[in-house]
Amino acid sequence: MHIRSKLRGAIGISVSALLALAAPRARAQASAADTTHPSPAPLPQPHYKLRFAAGFVTSILAHESGHIIASYAVGGHPSFGFNHWRPTVYSGIDSRIDPHKQFIFSSAGLTVQTLLDETLLDIPHARGSIAGPFERGLIAGGIGTVLFYITLGRSGTVSDVTFMANTSSLSKTQISLIYGGMAALHVVRIHFKDRFAHFFTVPDGSGHLRVGMSLAPD
Repeated sequence: MHIRSKLRGAIGISVSALLALAAPRARAQASAADTTHPSPAPLPQPHYKLRFAAGFVTSILAHESGHIIASYAVGGHPSFGFNHWRPTVYSGIDSRIDPHKQFIFSSAGLTVQTLLDETLLDIPHARGSIAGPFERGLIAGGIGTVLFYITLGRSGTVSDVTFMANTSSLSKTQISLIYGGMAALHVVRIHFKDRFAHFFTVPDGSGHLRVGMSLAPD
């Protein structure tokens, strides 16, 4: 029996949840002089939303790549298909015979994204530097995917969380707490890092900041 891992299907709820968790904040002023002479508005960045979206999608692709690599690593033969019209990666592993291998396959996606976000938050950067839209999109993709899997995607027919619970001694609640706890820690770190200030703000053509996300064209 081929076991499946669902391709991400609820990006919208992920972004909405992140907006509530990682609200934009202004950086503290260094002196009274700074208050008298406020710093200039951020420079406009062409295609900001497009690059943010590219980072988000790249994070999702990293998730799926983790599944594929894990399948090959344990001797499986991954394939692609559809589950209720949703693009799906099949592990090529029989979970009844090799539950441990299936657990490795099912956990690889979220683990890769979590490690990617952790790496981006840990890499040293120049003091005062600001994270670009692609990097922000990568981190948002990782946190958003976790939020989806511990909420709407927790009990799906091809849910990674469900298969991890079925092939290990962990329950779905325990798995949700593990990955959700790491995602929550990343959100806290983002909040206290000046590099990620105004996490969901978009510079417009005049250099002013627009808060939140919009589906309207530029």
